[in-house]
Amino acid sequence: MLGLTAREAEERAAQGLSNEQVDSSTRTVEEIIKSNVFTYFNLIFTVLAVLLIVVGSFKDLTFMLVVFANTAIGIAQEIKSKKTLDNLKLLKMPKAHVFRDGKEVERPVEELVLDDVIVLRAGSQIPADAIVVDGSVQVNEALITGESDEITKTADSQLLSGSFVVSGTCAAKLTAVGRNSYISKLTIEATKDKHGEQSEMIKSLDKLVKVVGIIIIPVGLILLTQQYFILEDGFRHSVTSMVAAILGMIPEGLYMTASIAMVVSAMRLAKQEVLVQNMRCIETLARVNVLCVDKTGTITENEMKVAQMQRIYDGLTDDELSRLIGDLAFAQNPDNITMAAMQAYFTERSGRATLSVCGFSSKYKYCGASYEDGNFVLGAPEFVLREAFSQYEEEITKVSEQGYRVLAFARTEDVPDGQPLSGKVRLLGLVYLTNPIRKSAKETFRYFAENGVGVKVISGDNPVTVSNVALEAGIENADRYIDARQLVTERAVYEAVERYTVFGRVTPEQKRMFVKALKKQGKIVGMTGDGVNDILALRDADCSIAMASGSEAASNAAQLVLMDSDFSKMPSVVAEGRRVVNNIEKTASLFLTKNIFSLLLALFSIVNVLSYPLTPSQLTLITMFTIGAPSFVLSLEPNHDKITGTFFGKVFKMATPAGLTTFVSVSSLVIFGKVFDVDPDCISTACTILVGLVGFMILGKVAKPTNSFHVGLIAVMLLGMAYCFFFQKSFFGINQISTQAMMLLVVFLIATEGLFRYVYKFTSLCGRILDRGGKSRKTKEKKHRKKIKISWQ
Repeated sequence: MLGLTAREAEERAAQGLSNEQVDSSTRTVEEIIKSNVFTYFNLIFTVLAVLLIVVGSFKDLTFMLVVFANTAIGIAQEIKSKKTLDNLKLLKMPKAHVFRDGKEVERPVEELVLDDVIVLRAGSQIPADAIVVDGSVQVNEALITGESDEITKTADSQLLSGSFVVSGTCAAKLTAVGRNSYISKLTIEATKDKHGEQSEMIKSLDKLVKVVGIIIIPVGLILLTQQYFILEDGFRHSVTSMVAAILGMIPEGLYMTASIAMVVSAMRLAKQEVLVQNMRCIETLARVNVLCVDKTGTITENEMKVAQMQRIYDGLTDDELSRLIGDLAFAQNPDNITMAAMQAYFTERSGRATLSVCGFSSKYKYCGASYEDGNFVLGAPEFVLREAFSQYEEEITKVSEQGYRVLAFARTEDVPDGQPLSGKVRLLGLVYLTNPIRKSAKETFRYFAENGVGVKVISGDNPVTVSNVALEAGIENADRYIDARQLVTERAVYEAVERYTVFGRVTPEQKRMFVKALKKQGKIVGMTGDGVNDILALRDADCSIAMASGSEAASNAAQLVLMDSDFSKMPSVVAEGRRVVNNIEKTASLFLTKNIFSLLLALFSIVNVLSYPLTPSQLTLITMFTIGAPSFVLSLEPNHDKITGTFFGKVFKMATPAGLTTFVSVSSLVIFGKVFDVDPDCISTACTILVGLVGFMILGKVAKPTNSFHVGLIAVMLLGMAYCFFFQKSFFGINQISTQAMMLLVVFLIATEGLFRYVYKFTSLCGRILDRGGKSRKTKEKKHRKKIKISWQ
């Protein structure tokens, strides 16, 4: 074997045709830090901090602590995610044997070039896509099947990079190297940055921040100009008032509260042997409405057992047939659960000498061996028997309907080599295998059914078998099954995922198609997987779950990893996600109340040419005890209610009446203070007290249902605010207020309680009217889509 010359190899390397290994396509640490530090809002906060430093108002800089915390948490989360994906190394063999100038030499895989002829032996990992030119090997193609299947490769057979040689020796010519090889394309796709794909909650917060980001610039400039040039309040007072208005409009603490709540959830799940690799998937899983699962290892235990053997050919006794099957079983590698079960059951052998062995072909669904007295194969009846399958179809279907997996054992004219069988076959016997249903399966799938989560079972087994196993596990509509070999177009896949629950004989490529089709239908898709072949489907899903017992690569690519491979943990993971989402929705309404109130008060001040009545330190005091600390505590409470509606819809439903009430009360107090010529500092302090006490009213509304814990929380927050009010006056800008201001404060406080109740009732009524209109519109749209579908069919 000559191979390339050293000069030819150098020329190809110069042309960029070397097998240069691709790095992870994640962002660098430097890029992550820059993207989190150099943000629009960090710029705004920095400008505000500089202005406060310039005017010497250092006590008003406390908001920067939240900014630093938000930035640090964002960086830490992204770096953790990056490290996980960077560990996804699919090509691990550093060197390869290659022919150069007619001699076999060892070279780093990066120095291989297109058209190089390499030598592959048992244990070698194929470094680039190639074609066999001489010899024969058995290859483990886990990258294609997700299982440790052995496929025989002879002359002109294709070899995919990343596969391992189990036995044999061959020379192979490289046909695709570097970024063009299969392993490189898979690595790039699997580690692709999903930064743009966010959960609904995070997307909603981002939209809010973008809107606020547009508003604050003109509002801030107008306020600063108005107070300094028109009201002549002085530069220091003008700056602090403007900063207070802008800070009130930004939900800077909400991101931090959400992040901390998710970190706590991840720690709780870790105690249950669930590894969270992407914090935001906790929310996504709680919103998933379609979950794609495999049969083996999810519905059933990750093991198989031979239930019985049925002799078909009368020319053999049961003992003779059992020994023939035992010969073939023990010639195979027991590294998959099917063959392990076969070897455990068929323990007797005839002692015949094996001439050749063919490992299981995932594509053609059989394995085999050759002996002096003939060739024998074992595999899926449809593939082994082919045209003769119809003779036994009724009997095999009946057995499959009982939940058994059926394998056909036959003698064939063909020498088994991993290629399609074409010669005559004689069926000798059938082997019935069973997968024990997980004890927790029924309870787990009942939970998903009760909570509106549809389940799609995707398996490589016979669809009838899978359907019956799914029915036994209590999966709804499991009687709706289809053989995925019928789905040859994207349209067929799109229609099938809408109509069927169970999919049998699924190829790895189809898994990704199913996920994409479901997402096109507006579903939030969860995907479970354990093989390398599942990686792309896992990455495409909204939430990906891997079993730790599967491949390391699948675990690295998934957002959640079940460390004990126990699918029954899923309800507790969903429950944890619901706790986070429902609680953050409640606490978000506290933040949004402040934002709505601050925006309206800023616009009110501009329109009426008035000074903004609050300072940054006063807002810090209010936020600390009515929003910040309570929201953190509430976000950790138990809450397993089903998630309904949109994040924004539910948050604004509570925040709008609260924000309007606070604005009306405070703006009225400012006007009355102006009319009665009350000192502005007294009014500022009175507004602080009023906003704080209204904040506690809103906190009481949000912290429903009322219990001793909630009452205790509000009491502690009240005492904390009172302490700061009386003993930390200077730090929080609290002044002694006059009798007039005190009287106005009492009057407006009493009026505010009634105002809040009626505003809340009014907005609730408006919300119900809008909801009815929305439901009516959705019903009409659904009927219209149904008509279109019928006419299309």
